[in-house]
Amino acid sequence: MDFIDYYKVLGINKNATQDEIRAAYRKLARKHHPDLNQNDKEANKKFQQINEANEVLSDPDKRKKYDQYGKDWQHAEAFEKAQQSGGARGRRSQGFHSGGDFGEESFSGGFGGASGFEDGGQFSDFFESLFGRGNSSGASRSKFRGQDLQAELHLTLADAYQTQQQVITINGKNIRITIPAGVENGQVIKLKGHGNPGVNKGPNGDLYITFIIEEDSRFRREANDLYAKVPIDLYTAVLGGETTVDTLGGKIKLKIKPATQNGTIMRLKGKGFPVYKKEGQYGDLYLTLEIKLPEDLSEKEKALFRELAKLAGNKT
Repeated sequence: MDFIDYYKVLGINKNATQDEIRAAYRKLARKHHPDLNQNDKEANKKFQQINEANEVLSDPDKRKKYDQYGKDWQHAEAFEKAQQSGGARGRRSQGFHSGGDFGEESFSGGFGGASGFEDGGQFSDFFESLFGRGNSSGASRSKFRGQDLQAELHLTLADAYQTQQQVITINGKNIRITIPAGVENGQVIKLKGHGNPGVNKGPNGDLYITFIIEEDSRFRREANDLYAKVPIDLYTAVLGGETTVDTLGGKIKLKIKPATQNGTIMRLKGKGFPVYKKEGQYGDLYLTLEIKLPEDLSEKEKALFRELAKLAGNKT
């Protein structure tokens, strides 16, 4: 397997903080997500690498092993787990039998389902240097963590606006999850212990859920702020008045000042999107007013506009 530099994949340096790793992952996951790059094999491959890099670098223990062992970090992790469980203690000279009780998924722990074995059931050079070859009944008693799983959950903008519960099915099991209001497109959450089962009563893997927020025809979202266009008729723009507008929280009446110009932007404080996990806090709603000219004027209406044009000309 070719070595993948996880730091290069995320575009960060080796001293990056967890916040920097999280920010880089969200940005790249959103850019290369399969839903936005359908039939693009390179983008799908890149998305898988991004997930794999984040899964390793966002876990302090895995990151430490990766920094120390590079491409062989998973083998080192398997070795340490075997030592902790007693399966490898005092057996290094004997090692494990290549045809023992372990299947290829026994050492899976990353997004790619990486195994502790090479093709044909042979040990990698690094694994051999740790365990050697031979028979060991202790191998069958070693515990190994199950593989992590990935899932997507598609939501509308209105769904993401309010806290709600949904049921997802993973490995034939129904899991009820609570989705806090304000989740972002591409945001990933981890459900501990809901991945594949471990080997020999080892711990289960984790489930990572990526939220996909569908575009809305009425609103454009930027962080916690919302943007929308509001059509108003010419007479209301000239004389002032009221118009009813939609927000995600319901309809409201908007006051229009006389002589309002086309393209005027109005800010409605606190009428935007809820702030994630901060109850009662909301962004703002920005409304751009678009003045609609009257169509199919009658002769009488045209005559009145001509009269208005004369009056305006006399003023100048």
